[in-house]
Amino acid sequence: MRQATYTGKGTVLVRPADPVPPAAGQVRIDVAYTGICGTDLHILHGAMDGRVTPPTVLGHEMAGRIAEIGDGVTGWRAGEAVTVMPTVSCGDCPACSAGHAHVCHRLVFLGIDSDGAMQNSWTVPADLLVRLPESLRLDHAALVEPTAVAVHDVRRAQLRPGEKAVVFGGGPIGVLIASVARRAGAQVLMFEPNAQRRAIAQRLGLTCADPHTGDVRGLVEEWTEGVGAAVAFEVSGSAAGVTCAVDCLQVHGRLVVVAIHPVAREVDLHRVFWRELTVLGARLYWRQDFEQAARLLAAGRVPVGLISRIEPLTRAEVAFAALDSGSGSGVMKVLIDCRRSEGNEPA
Repeated sequence: MRQATYTGKGTVLVRPADPVPPAAGQVRIDVAYTGICGTDLHILHGAMDGRVTPPTVLGHEMAGRIAEIGDGVTGWRAGEAVTVMPTVSCGDCPACSAGHAHVCHRLVFLGIDSDGAMQNSWTVPADLLVRLPESLRLDHAALVEPTAVAVHDVRRAQLRPGEKAVVFGGGPIGVLIASVARRAGAQVLMFEPNAQRRAIAQRLGLTCADPHTGDVRGLVEEWTEGVGAAVAFEVSGSAAGVTCAVDCLQVHGRLVVVAIHPVAREVDLHRVFWRELTVLGARLYWRQDFEQAARLLAAGRVPVGLISRIEPLTRAEVAFAALDSGSGSGVMKVLIDCRRSEGNEPA
């Protein structure tokens, strides 16, 4: 078989490997598709070398079918369509003990801290499996993991039907948050400075404006008739995004910080005080978020039009370069076809 491996110094190599038979409590999956996300690009650029130990198989957004079942595994059968919730918690740290295992103090994230899904065959603990609806295409199912992020973010916001929400950042996660928020009954306005990303969001039926063409706070006040937004999702990772998100919130509004900010940001704490705002962090997901994400995708309620390009596993380096070319290229989401198909060497 083949696997796409980060070897350090900005390099992804596709190399041969032997499938790993499942031990007790494990299953082996024939991987169909694996998505590339922003975290994978950060790894490629060396920004996570303090955590990622080369060589590491990348990828955590995936879908496939069970190929082999290890001893002691019940409730699953070969051929079932599955995805993998790529988080392994310790079970006994303070976060786990308090019921917050998804933010475990010793969390192991597959595809970062250990080998991931960008390979023909992947062996994982059976308790990480999430069953997929048979009606859901496997390429579309590769969006379950990022959709679960969006589901969790909207859940953290406690968004209610009829509320108005603003999303700052029109990348894949921003588009998914806006889509899930609309399905929750909210009215949604997005802000994205990149013209091609705005065009994609608008093509997917979302209302998306350029924050550089006017007064964002004024636009939101006009949209909300002077009240302000109930919720702002900060997905841009920029200082300007944080400032605008705080500025546009109504009294008792909620700021949900989704983006990973690599440096400390200034926050207008006077406005937080004056309007009694709530600031919420939103990281990863719960199992119920994964399950809801799969249902939303199967029901056609999440825009699979995010998928811009699919490349075979042997062209993983090309796929990374396509996504790394920047938002100006119009590429939003790139998938790796990990099946034993044309373009892939036989496993």
